[in-house]
Order: sequence, then structure tokens, then C-alpha cells
Amino acid sequence: MADILIVDDERDIRELISDILGDDGYSTRLAANADECMAQIAKETPSLMILDIWLKDSRMDGIDILKSVKRDHPEIPIVIISGHGNIEIAVAAIKQGAYDFIEKPFNIDQLMVVIGRAMETSRLRHENVALKRKDVVQTEMIGSSPTFKALKSQLEKVTKSNGRVMLTGPAGVGKEVAARFIHANSNRADGPFISVNSASIEADRMEEVLFGREGDKGIEQGLLEQAHGGILYFDEVADMPSGTQSKILRVLVDQQFSRVGGSDSVKVDIRVISSTNKHLGTEIEEGRFREELFHRLNVVPVEVPSLEDRREDIPELASYFIEGFNRDQGLPQREVAGDAQALLQTMIWPGNVRQLKNVIERVLILGPDKGDIMASELPQNDQPGGDGDERIVLSGSLATLPLREARELFEREYLLTQINRFGGNISRTATFVGMERSALHRKLKSLGVVTTAKGGARVARLEDEPADASQ
Repeated sequence: MADILIVDDERDIRELISDILGDDGYSTRLAANADECMAQIAKETPSLMILDIWLKDSRMDGIDILKSVKRDHPEIPIVIISGHGNIEIAVAAIKQGAYDFIEKPFNIDQLMVVIGRAMETSRLRHENVALKRKDVVQTEMIGSSPTFKALKSQLEKVTKSNGRVMLTGPAGVGKEVAARFIHANSNRADGPFISVNSASIEADRMEEVLFGREGDKGIEQGLLEQAHGGILYFDEVADMPSGTQSKILRVLVDQQFSRVGGSDSVKVDIRVISSTNKHLGTEIEEGRFREELFHRLNVVPVEVPSLEDRREDIPELASYFIEGFNRDQGLPQREVAGDAQALLQTMIWPGNVRQLKNVIERVLILGPDKGDIMASELPQNDQPGGDGDERIVLSGSLATLPLREARELFEREYLLTQINRFGGNISRTATFVGMERSALHRKLKSLGVVTTAKGGARVARLEDEPADASQ
């Protein structure tokens, strides 16, 4: 049964409440003053506290203890009791976060009702937190390409540390999935994962959302407190208001802050992971991002590759999404045919993995319930030949060229696409395009196509392009 800490300077009252609760199956611990109370909490966090306002021979009274416990252990419900009760004390206690207030001499039935409700509130709060931690947000890393393996290796190296991580990469590549992977495999996996969407929170509300508020309605926890013991993830951190940036910098240095409208310091133990699709060097130069904050957040930089850089993973990702949609939405469990896989691997994906997931969901919703997913089912409105008659619609520039130059340009782009589709593997490319490997090498040389290492994989590029154009 739940563990309840009873704090009262009168021994008879402590033991009476303990006997009453014991008869109902609760386990109890007793404390006569602030020092004994804090020692008991440090030993093991109770499920609930019953706290007397007036404590003789104690360095802190009940209100001081209430404020201290709510600062460091906001999840503990606290029921206040006092023989000198009045409405002002009750209001003060509720404002500081007390669950309820009972006046001595108390009615036993009333006490048990309040304790029962407080315990139920605590239970529901813990269940809600547990459910949030078991949500359906993807934390599994999917892929087997060299580029993906290099990324996963980097992430695995940072899971056991407490260092701050900066995830970079274009929109839709899965930066939050990477952050959740770090959390799920870290020593904070049992703690919360709190995501802050810096771009979606209004600038004038950012501080209240992050730091919480103290006012007439009592204490409202902010996201920093909610992340205590776990990970705080700043999504698109470059969009954080400049005024908030300086305050977050101070939190990272001190690991404490004050709520909006309050003066007490709140201590937190959090690990920070950030992400951005912007070039923070440019943001710093143009005065939109604090350089000091960048250096605090960018302890371990990790670049999450675009889908274009890991085209080999597209069939595996598509199958993973199909299984997920079948499990969560009851959509058809279908296989992706070879021609559809080839088309998916050669399509342009400006929205990266997120766009691929949306395309798969659309196909499953609009397509038949059985059979393989065929290339004809894939959206091709932005692809050549989108009118469905299998004709290739030439671009304006290609149509103006003589046949020899147009053919050379097509062959170059076609082979660049196929090589990157197969992760730089010339043998697999040669098999697919129907050429001998030696013939393909000669063709690539004549077209000025070379392969170079990038992110643990090999990618094709034109000979006169820089080997790494990334920022």
C-alpha cells in the first residue's frame, strides 16, 4: 500500500493519524520537525505527506517545508493540518501547492476522504506520466545503409553520457526520433522526455511555458520542471525568442530558475538535446542567436542525414510505416512491388522521411485492400510522366538540346540517381541497369561521374563538383 509521511510536532497526533491510516492498510513514517521530515524524504520519496503548519522547535514551519518539497518534489500531494487554522493560512497553503487543508480537531471520516482523493490524484498523475512515456511516437531507428549505420553509431556513443547534443539536418529527416532514441537508451529512460517546439509557442508565452507560474491559482509547473530527471528537447531551437535564450543560458549554467511571478529558486536535473534545420553560424552572425548559448548546446554535434543520402533505406522505411499503419489504424498490410521500390528510391523527397511516411499512408488509404503496391499507385504529379500514359515529358532545357547532348545529360542524371539509390555500390547498380561492371565504369568516366565517401557511405557526384558541399 502507499507510503504516507506524517509531520506533526505533537506525538499523540502523529501516532493517532498513523494508527488510523494503518487500519486502512497504509504504511506510514513519522517526523516531528523539519530536519526529520527532510531526512525521511531524502531516504525515500513518500506517496503523500500530511503536514502540520505549526512545528515547535523546528528550523522551518509547515509553509516553508511545503514550498521546499513542492520545489524539489512537485509530484508529492501534501495535505495541510493545523489547530490554528484560518482562511488566510488555507489560501496560502493552497497557493504554494498543497492538495487540501484540514483544521484540527479533524473529523476522521473527513481526513480519510481527503487522503483517499489525494492518493487517487497522485495515482492518476503517475499513470498519465507512464502513458506519455509509452506513447506511440517512434523511437526505433530504421535503416541498414552505411550512412544510417554511421548515424546510429554516433547516437549510441552519446546515450550513456550526460552531454548536451545538437541535432542538425533538414526538416523531416527524423531529428526528434534520434532524440527519443538517445532518451530510450540512456540512464534517464525512466525519466520524462519533454519536447519544446520553439517555433509554435508564442514569444510572449515562452517564459511562462518553460519556467511555470506562481499566482492566485497556485503553482503551475513549466516544461523545465516537468522534465526533471529526464530530457528536455528543444525542437528548432533557432526559433527561440532572443529574450528567452539568455534565460535558458542561465538555467544551463546554474540548473535552477525562478517561476514567472515567483522568487524562489527551483532546482532541476535535466539533460538538454536541441535540433535545428538552420545554419546557426549564420543565425549568430545576423544577431538572431546567442553565441554563448550555441556553445552550451553544441557540446556533441550530430548531423542527421537527408533521405537523399540514405536512399537504400527507403524500402525498409516503407515496410516499417506499412506495419505501423496496419497496427495503429487498421490499414491494409501490403508489400511494395519492385517497380514501386525503384520509383520510391528515385523520387525527390524535399520533405524527407516525413514526406515518405505521408505518401505511404495516402497509398494505403486510397489503394486496394490487397495485393502489392505498384508504381502506378504512387503520386507522380511532381515526377516526369505524371499524366499516366507512360510518356516521358521532357523539361524545357532538355528539349532544346541536340539528341547527343540530351542523351548524355539523361544518362548522367540517370546513373547518378541509380548509384545513389544503391548507396554507391557499383556492382548492384550495374546489375540493375543491365551493364557489365567494367562497361559501367567506362561509361561513368566518360560522363565525368565519380563516387566519394560521405557520412559512412559512397555517393555519386560530378567530377567538377566539390566532394563535400555541406555546411
